[in-house]
Amino acid sequence: MAVELCLLLLLFCGSTISEVQPIYKPPPGTLDFGFVPAKTYDTGAYHEPGPIGILFKIVHAFLYLVQPNSFPQDLIRKLAQQKFGNTQGDYQKAIYYEIGFIVSAALGLLFILLLPLVGLCFCMCRCCDNCGGEMHQRQKKNADCQRSCFATFLFVASFIISVGVLCAYAANQHLTNQVRGAKKLLNSNFKDLKIFLNDTPAQIDYLVSQYNTTKDKALSDLNNVGPLLGSRVQEQLGKEVRPALDAALTMAGAIRDTKEALENVSVSVEVLQEGTERLHANLTDVKMHLSNTLNDSACSAAQAASTCNIIRNSLNQLNINANFSGLPGVSSQLAKVNDVLKIDLSSLVQKGYAAFNDTPDLVVNQTRNILSDIKNVLESVGSNITTFTKTLPVQKILADLTIYLTQSEAYVQDYFPVVEQYDFYRWLGCLILCCMVVLILVFYYLGLLCGTCGYDKHASPTTRGCISNTGGNFLMAGVGFSFLFSWVLMIVVVLAFVAGGNVEKLVCEPFEEKTLFKVLDTPYLLNQHWKNYLSGILFKNPNINLTFEKVYSDCKENKGIYTSLHLEHLFNITEFLNISMYTEDVALKIEHIQINLSKIILLDEIGKENLLNFSSSGIEGINFAAYLTEINKSVTKVDLLSFANDLEARADQLPKGALENALKGHANNIRMIHNQQVVPLEQAMSTLNQSIRLLKRTSSELTVKVKNVISAVDAAQLLINNNASLVIVQETKKYMGTIVGYFEQYVEWVKESIAMEVAACKPIANVIDTAVDIFLCSYITDSVNTFWFGLGGSSIFLIPAIIFAVKLSKYYRRMDTEDVYDDTENGNNGYHKEHLYGIHNPVFTSSVEQW
Repeated sequence: MAVELCLLLLLFCGSTISEVQPIYKPPPGTLDFGFVPAKTYDTGAYHEPGPIGILFKIVHAFLYLVQPNSFPQDLIRKLAQQKFGNTQGDYQKAIYYEIGFIVSAALGLLFILLLPLVGLCFCMCRCCDNCGGEMHQRQKKNADCQRSCFATFLFVASFIISVGVLCAYAANQHLTNQVRGAKKLLNSNFKDLKIFLNDTPAQIDYLVSQYNTTKDKALSDLNNVGPLLGSRVQEQLGKEVRPALDAALTMAGAIRDTKEALENVSVSVEVLQEGTERLHANLTDVKMHLSNTLNDSACSAAQAASTCNIIRNSLNQLNINANFSGLPGVSSQLAKVNDVLKIDLSSLVQKGYAAFNDTPDLVVNQTRNILSDIKNVLESVGSNITTFTKTLPVQKILADLTIYLTQSEAYVQDYFPVVEQYDFYRWLGCLILCCMVVLILVFYYLGLLCGTCGYDKHASPTTRGCISNTGGNFLMAGVGFSFLFSWVLMIVVVLAFVAGGNVEKLVCEPFEEKTLFKVLDTPYLLNQHWKNYLSGILFKNPNINLTFEKVYSDCKENKGIYTSLHLEHLFNITEFLNISMYTEDVALKIEHIQINLSKIILLDEIGKENLLNFSSSGIEGINFAAYLTEINKSVTKVDLLSFANDLEARADQLPKGALENALKGHANNIRMIHNQQVVPLEQAMSTLNQSIRLLKRTSSELTVKVKNVISAVDAAQLLINNNASLVIVQETKKYMGTIVGYFEQYVEWVKESIAMEVAACKPIANVIDTAVDIFLCSYITDSVNTFWFGLGGSSIFLIPAIIFAVKLSKYYRRMDTEDVYDDTENGNNGYHKEHLYGIHNPVFTSSVEQW
């Protein structure tokens, strides 16, 4: 029941999901919905064992040697389906998979059975003065070497046993420490689950509240329908309207420029005509005075005659070149243009611009009623979302889940001390097992210490000291306890090995590799009638493809539980809250927007008539060729400055006197005429040239240009009056797509948030990881495996330790009898048995020390 309530709560996360089919999908303005509020989960489902992790890896490597086979998925499936053994090969496969454990366990059982039996036989044998039980030692030449070797081997074996028991103790203590610290990890998991439950409603409320962001943006665009829709309509119509108005405005400027050019032509011609007349008179006077000067007697002299003749021959160059008196006037054209300018065409065109620029205001005024209806629809959507949110029993579901979680936490808190108590018993039992080994090691180490320190190589076997004898007794005591304890230790090792090793191979490794989930996801495995067990439990529909592996992986990635569990199959929220229905209403109302732009007048008939009058002003009838012919001529036939400079240079060739000075005076006079009369005439000619060329360009196909302007204006006006509706419909659809796009963004954001952020199910994956990966595998299995690995190694090395201890004790203990060295005449080389001579230990004789 609690699981179902949890699912009902979490599926509410999808309450705002809807599938919207957009009519037009432009790239709308991006909305900022912020971040879904979420707290950070505290649980880190990862265990770092620390330095003991090296031992764990060694044990894992050993288990791989024992069991290198891959996870038997087929066998596990048959076991779960109770079909194991139906075929003959099943047992063979199971034995093949477990062969490593079977062989190892068999060796352990052999150890358990044989070692006590061997110990019993060994004791009985020694009681019969055999197997080293006879308190007599033969004297051998290599006795010291044998003693040293036995002592070394026993020390090495004891050291290895010590390492093994330390590993076992470390594993035992590590498990206890982890159990004591598990309470914190449990509390962290419960805390994360509470955060998971408590934050989900707030996240849902945040998703619902962000509808206001969408609504506010849509309302903002609706309130700015003029700048948005009106500007779009204006922009599309402007592709035809603005060029037409720009052409008309350009033509209005051309009319003004034409008037100015005609005035410049009229003035320039008048200035040029008057100026050339004055220049002609002045040049005539200069020629006359120069001629008189050259007729002077001084020019008759031989030195001046040739120079004077050259000057006299050049006087014909002092004459005007251009004749502007015959150019036709432009007064009639100027008068017509002035009549055209009585009407301000530019003002008329600007009125057309102003009327066209009022399109946004016309849109606002003509869409007031429809926009009001759309706003009401948007408000109703928000109200419906709020109403639907209130109808869901979120608080009741949360209360039930919180109660269930609280009860579970209380149960764990109540029984956790019991777990700790039982763990203490386990720790104590394992400690006793370690102490058994430690007791044996104590006897061995004391035996080695006392035997080595108390050994006197000069003493005979029957006269050995008390310390040395005590060392030997310690060694034999260690041997006795080894026989007593080793089989008990091996029983624990075999049981722990079989249990821990199989848990590691059949649970922990498959869980880490997710192979275990693949087995669980096998169709018809857990229920022979259900293809998918998880979807059958949750949705009562086993045909839905919902797998343990996918759910675990999604939760591991902290995705939303709505996506992880495919809760849309449990509750179709779109039937209760379908935003697409409201967006269709909005789109329908926007489509009904009708805008009439027929009141826009780009250029009235007066303006068009004004353009036609300009085209018939007659400027194209001006004789531009006559003007350009005279303009292209120079004012005088010769450059007066060059003539004056040449005249002054030739005067310098004459003898000094009145003739030279008179010619230089004439040269200065010519320069003055150039500066005062020729330069202004050249400026007037430049102005006339520019004006004539402007008039020529303007008059070129003037009638065609004017007709084109009028046609463009008429076409634009026709577009506004008749075809604007098509443009308005197109732009209205785009505008509608923008508004609907905001809702699509909201829906996509909600989907993404629900998939990745809302009710992120990381705590569920953490609970699984905590239970399996951390508690079962890292805490328990690794510790148990390390414990049996250390204890088993110690138990195995007890065998060589027993052998070396028995051998070594003979060199440390005090013997009852000894071989006596004598003359070689008896042929025994000085080594005699005690029963031949009956020589007893004079210091101490005891048969109690025998085993």
